[in-house]
Parts: sequence; structure tokens; C-alpha cells
Amino acid sequence: MPNRENAMLILQRGNQTGRSYPLDQPELVIGRSPDCDIFLDDRQVSRRHARVFREGDRFMVEDLGSKNSTHLNGRDLEGVTPLQDGDEIQIALRFKLAFVDAEQTAPLVFDQPPLAPVLHLEPDTRQVLVGERSLNPPLSLPQYRLLELLLQAAGGVVSREEVIHYVWPEDAEEGISEQAIDALVRRLRERLAELDPGHAYVLTVRGHGFRFQNREAASDQLRPANVKP
Repeated sequence: MPNRENAMLILQRGNQTGRSYPLDQPELVIGRSPDCDIFLDDRQVSRRHARVFREGDRFMVEDLGSKNSTHLNGRDLEGVTPLQDGDEIQIALRFKLAFVDAEQTAPLVFDQPPLAPVLHLEPDTRQVLVGERSLNPPLSLPQYRLLELLLQAAGGVVSREEVIHYVWPEDAEEGISEQAIDALVRRLRERLAELDPGHAYVLTVRGHGFRFQNREAASDQLRPANVKP
């Protein structure tokens, strides 16, 4: 039987990544209100967004009528749903909480090789690198600004309005067309595919905007593709 004393939620995406919340009370409410047990200060999060609570010998999760939804393992959460060890709860696509319900879960994390993001930026030179390979020729300024904005969101969703104000700050008041945004996103995807054709870095979240999904690999795998171990 799962060890109830060790059950917890661990924040995997957000400003306090790695923070743990023990499930040592009947209910934890997640939301933007400072009164919530798990306080997520983001305008995409509803004041009372979701809750995790105990029911018998199980823990359950429920969306509380939030505006931007709760997802469980990448799918829309519908009704009250039981949690299993390792489940991921996404709050408004901005924050991710991992559910840990068994004592043996923790060692599994430490047994794995350390992970590191494959794609990263060097702001001083405006270079984009995957492992040790750089993108040549470099991105245009709008393409670089878009990629920088997506990376700063740390896996969260960036709205089209945020793209306009970050990429084209001097033209934001005059208006940027939807076609211009889509063309920029498409071209950025094409350029990133030159470095890493096997992974989709820029995802469209229908009705919300765009999200960056970095590939993660063991640190000893971060070498150019043509270099053998």
C-alpha cells in the first residue's frame, strides 16, 4: 500500500521549481488567491483553480471550474479523478505539479543520469545551440526574440498578444496581423529543424498561443551528432 506519510506534490515548472507540498491534510487547494494552500501568482491561474484531496486510501484531483482548465498527464481533467504515483497535474498550462505517492519513488529520480536542456541561447552572440552545434546563419532578430520569449516562459503558454509586444514593440500599437505571427512561428520551426529535425520545439496551444518544449537528454549525450561516444 502507498506510504501516506510521504505523499506530496512537487512543483516541476514555475518560479519555485522543486518546492514540495506534503499531502498531510485532508485537502490542498491550488490557485491564485493567497489563501490557497498552493499559491500560484499568475493571471492565467484562477483564484481557486483545483484541489487535491484524500478519499479513503486514495488521493483525488478535481478542477474547481477554472477559466484556463486543469490537465492531468496532458489531458483535460474531467470530474473527480484518482491520482497515481508519478501523475503530472498542469495548472492553466503554466505550472506543473508531480504527484508522489510511494516511498520508493524518490530513489528512482536519483538513479537516472542528470538531465539538461539540449537547446539553449547565448544572448551576447545571439546564438542558438543544440548541444555543441550552433545555428548558422543565425536567426533573424524577430525569430530570436520569439525564441527568447518562449524560453523565458519556462514551458508556459505565450499568448499572441505577448508575442506582438515582445517581438515587435515598436509596431505593437499599429497592429500586427495574425498571418505575420503565424509566418514567424513557421519560419522559426523550420530554422530549429535545421539543428534538430527529430523534435518539435514550438507547439501551438489552440485558443491560447504557443509553448516551447525543450528536448531533455542525459548530460553525457550533449555532443554533436557526428561525434561517437
